Amino acid sequence: MIITICVFGESYNHIFMINIPLPSGLISRDHYRVAFEPFINQCLIKVFTGQRRVGKSYFLFLIMRQVLSKSPDANLIYINKEDFVFDGIRNAADLIQFVKDNTVKNVKNYLFVDEIQDIAEFEKALRSLLLNDNYDIYITGSNVTMLSGELATYLSGRYIEFRIYSLSYPEFLLFQDFENTDETLMNFLKYGGMPYLHNLPLGDQVVYEYLGALVSTILYKDIIKRHGVRNIRFLDQLVRFIAEHTGSIFSSKSISDYLKSQQINLAPNQVQTYTNYLCNSFLIQRSERYDLEGKRIFETGEKYYFENLGLRNALAGFKPSDRNKLVENAVFNHLCYHGYIVKTGQLGKLVVDFVAEKQNEKI
Repeated sequence: MIITICVFGESYNHIFMINIPLPSGLISRDHYRVAFEPFINQCLIKVFTGQRRVGKSYFLFLIMRQVLSKSPDANLIYINKEDFVFDGIRNAADLIQFVKDNTVKNVKNYLFVDEIQDIAEFEKALRSLLLNDNYDIYITGSNVTMLSGELATYLSGRYIEFRIYSLSYPEFLLFQDFENTDETLMNFLKYGGMPYLHNLPLGDQVVYEYLGALVSTILYKDIIKRHGVRNIRFLDQLVRFIAEHTGSIFSSKSISDYLKSQQINLAPNQVQTYTNYLCNSFLIQRSERYDLEGKRIFETGEKYYFENLGLRNALAGFKPSDRNKLVENAVFNHLCYHGYIVKTGQLGKLVVDFVAEKQNEKI
């Protein structure tokens, strides 16, 4: 199935046609499909967030296919900010103009915007479009501050978020058509669950070349470029340090002290800023320490885990001696995938690896 849409040039004086192919043979990720289906055609912005390349675009195509199967006359408006064709859409005014020029009257219009954080003040355009119930809006983003800042400020209560993770282990088995064996589990711990690995031979050279390039893209586009980071050497050393010490309890001061021993001087508050950048890009996730006796969060000392094990191994290398770290990281990810808020428990001098909470359930 192919969608043909009109794309207006930056000056909007000329028109050229592009084809948007809907991928064939899409593998359903039912865990998410069941969650977002009830919200199709609801007057809420559907927001798919998560790390780059975890399959957010896939869900847009999945929804397009589902919409067209039920409403063949529906008008689909599609923008992918990673495609240079859409480079002219740079701010809220450009976005409004593009949507206006591609809107069809007397039918339902479905707007899909991939990597919307690359459009300045996009939230203002979405707020305006939401006033017209003839639009059903779906967006993706690769930075958590898109929700805590832009959307939360302008569209509070008018959107619903779906956090997309890379493949869980059961999904990995499905995508790779593997049986559940010790060998396939080790492949998952080694290469992680990026969906695109489905198209690659599972060998170190090919996989880690792909994953290494992906890490570089995340660091440059979602951190260095977005936040104007100048101390790139420190950022590189920091993310590699976290990869080497996955699952360890440490503070910003302890990281700062270690990096000073490597002749890299950065104050603890700057370390905290940079780790926040890494978390906001979804590259790593923070697990706070929770006092099980005092029922409070400790102000210092936390653990960090990688959202994708393959990216962690692309930075630190895969070593059999790291198996305990990798399994712990995999369990953390699996709990997050199932919607738990995960903390590290502290009971006196004892440590509980994970305290997981969801609604009224605590495990």
